[in-house]
Formats: sequence, structure tokens, C-alpha cells
Amino acid sequence: MLPVSPSLTSPGSSPSPCNEGAALLFLPWEILARIVSHLPAQCVIQVLPKVCRLFQSLSEDSTAWQIRARRLIGPNRSFPLGPSEGFDWPTACLEMEQLTRSWTKSEEGIQGAEGERDAQEEDRDGARGEERKEREEGPGIEDGVEDAEARLDDEDERIERFLEELDSDRNPSHSLSRPSGLEYFSLPSAHIAALDCVLLVGGEGAVCVSGSRDGNVNLWDVRKRVLLRTLGDPGLFSTHRGWVWCLAAHGPLLCSGSFDSTVRLWDLAAGGAERGLIQGRAAVLCLSCQDHVLLAGSYDKNVSIYDTRASDPLVKSLRLHGNAVLCLSADEKYILSGSKDNTLAVFDRRAGKLLQKLRTDSFIASMSYSGGEVWAGDNHGRLHTFSLQDGFFRHVSRFDEVHCALVTGIHRSLGTLYTCSSDRTIKVHLPCGSPKTLFTIHHQSGVHGLSVEAGVLAVGSGNICVDVWRVRQ
Repeated sequence: MLPVSPSLTSPGSSPSPCNEGAALLFLPWEILARIVSHLPAQCVIQVLPKVCRLFQSLSEDSTAWQIRARRLIGPNRSFPLGPSEGFDWPTACLEMEQLTRSWTKSEEGIQGAEGERDAQEEDRDGARGEERKEREEGPGIEDGVEDAEARLDDEDERIERFLEELDSDRNPSHSLSRPSGLEYFSLPSAHIAALDCVLLVGGEGAVCVSGSRDGNVNLWDVRKRVLLRTLGDPGLFSTHRGWVWCLAAHGPLLCSGSFDSTVRLWDLAAGGAERGLIQGRAAVLCLSCQDHVLLAGSYDKNVSIYDTRASDPLVKSLRLHGNAVLCLSADEKYILSGSKDNTLAVFDRRAGKLLQKLRTDSFIASMSYSGGEVWAGDNHGRLHTFSLQDGFFRHVSRFDEVHCALVTGIHRSLGTLYTCSSDRTIKVHLPCGSPKTLFTIHHQSGVHGLSVEAGVLAVGSGNICVDVWRVRQ
């Protein structure tokens, strides 16, 4: 039961300047809190504090927000899965309510959360054995970069043929699904090969960057649904000389990493003008960018730290793994990296040394880290959560069979969780244990990456187009 606050409920100290509705202010604290818990989170955060000091106190009550979160995620689910000290409960509840409202109202004939389980079982029965065998080894990082491209071309053709046969048996007239509160569209085809990475930039979900196996990086206006430009010198055949495998951005700085062993730097404030070139020693598989510091994970097992302002940008090269580095995430204190060697490493940036290294029974292919909470996807379709607090890193939970093949992308915020996989699905969840899946999108081809910003979801896949879902305008 929530604590009663006599000082706020006594007649002599009532903060209300008017008599209308004053009786409401004399109700017990716990009853008021229960009433407020049924108001939209946005109203509680933005409106109630302006009414009176009592309502402001209710809007700041942590226990009331925890009760609201419990109602949203349902019984027998843990939340949050990372450190709870200092957790922003109001923002988490606001995000969960907005996500639930956007992704649970389905149109007729569209698969929503209620029908997800049957379709998921159908996908697993047919796709798990063959697709996992083909894809779980991690695309493009098995026998060297030169051999990897030819191997992946052949591999993708086999997988797509198998999945096309599977799809024609299950759903011959397949189309991408969406809840009724969202609109879906595909940006015009400007690539000639599969997309391996997408990134929404600018803070409003209005600009999207796509990287493709055709070597090009394209800049899109999402609102107008038009191609702004292909980055690079117009006189060159493509932006990079190899597949574009990863993207990262901070402010106006955009970075693109490629199988050609380079990272190219672009200035978004100048319309995508080139800012510089970093020459590495091996294929660049993942990037993370904070201020002027760029982190790059590569096929040669290294995590390289670059200063994007310097003429000689390499600051330090870290050998934290025994195989290719597949994913990176970082903040001002730590660098987290996942590798094909089935390890997850945490490097302490201030101490300049490896803090901890965990071994798992599968390799981590994608990762999202913020606020001491880590969500990661592996090559078996499972999700893992970790907690990083006060210099101690530990495994919290593992959730099996969220997907049935390699988890290629993951985005987590305080109240949202998006995942995608080579099993051709994109899933929208509440980030609790176990994840509460609100909606599953069944795609025509393997999904290689996703990006989320301001409620806009962008996806890159084998069908060469950027797919976008956003709240109806």
C-alpha cells in the first residue's frame, strides 16, 4: 500500500486555490494514486504538476509509477532487468503506453499479437534447421573477407530459395503487416543489392541512411519518401569498394564501415559531404560513435579506437577477442564488444584495461546498451540480458526462441524493445522478462538490420528497399 501523506491531505495545508473539486484533495493518498494510475502517463507527466502541489507529488511518486508499469507488463514479469537505482519510471511508462497504443490495434486480416504464436510455431518447424545451419555461422566472417563475399552470395541464394518455397506453401499472397495506428511504406528502390544496415538520424526519424552490398550509402528524406543523394564522389562507381556492413552517427557526423577495410566519415550538416577516410587493416563489421571518438570492430579480432578530428586518427587498437568482432556498444565509461568466439567483453575506458569477459554457449551478433542494462541477440534466435553496475558485469537472463535464427538487430530504450532476425521477422516487445511481444511483422526476406527513432521504425533486408513503419500523420 502506498504511504499516506497527512500534510498533503489535511484541510489546513491544501494547495488548491479554489473550492471546485476540492473534495478530491482530501481523499486518502492511496486512493488518489489509484485514480491517477488510470490517467495516460503523458497527462500525469505534463498536466498534473501544473494543477497543484498535491498532484505534482503524485506525478513524482515512484511507487505509483511502478504499479503502473506492473499493470502494463502483466504478472510474473521482471522489470527493469538492469539496475533499478535511479531508473526513470515515468519515461519508461510513457514509452510503454505509446508503444502498446501504436502496435496492438490490428486491421482486419493483419497478424497482430494474438495470432503471433501460431505463425511463430509454423516458422520454427520449417525454418529452424535449414536456415540456422546456413546463417548462424555469421554472414561474411568465416573464411576471410575475399572468400566471404562469394560464399555469402551463394549462401543467400540457397536460403532465399528455401524460404521462398516455405513462404509459397504457407502464404502465397504475402504482404507486410502493420497495426491500424501505423502507416507502412517502402522507400523507392535505389540500391541494386541487399541492405545490411539502416540508420535513422537527426532525432526526428526524418532522415534515413542505408548501406548496401552494392557498396553504396544512400541518404533518404523519410517524410517526402525521396532519395536525397548517394554519398561519395559522383565520379566513382560506388561509395565504398566493398559491401557496406555498418553505420554509426553522432550529431552531424556519419560513419560508414565496409568490407573494403575503410571507415568513411560524412558531414550531415553539409548535406553528406565527405569529412575523411580511415583506412583499417580488415573488414569493418561494427561501429559505435560518441562525440569525436569512433570505435570500430573488425574481422581481424580488434576493436580500434579513433579520434575523428586527427590527421592520424588511430588512438589504440584493442585485442579483446579470439575471433571477428560482430557488435559494439559504448558509453563514456565502458566499451562492450561481442565476438564470433562466443565471448562478450567489457573494457574500462577510464582504467584502460579489460574489466570482464563472459563466455556464452553461442555468439552475440547484435547488442543494445544504455543505463547499465544490456540486451543482446545471438545466433540461435535467443535474447540475453546483462547488468553493468558499479564496475560489475553479470548475466541476468536468457530468453529462448524469441526468434528461430540469427538475431541481426536489436534496439532497446527504457520502455521499448525491437528485434529482427534472418528468420524474416521483426518483433516489437515491452522490455521485460520475459519480453512481452506486442506485434510480429513477417517479412518477405531475411531482415539484416533495423533502426528506431522518434517512433519511426526503419528496416533493411534482402529485398533492396528500406521499409518504414511510423505513426499515421
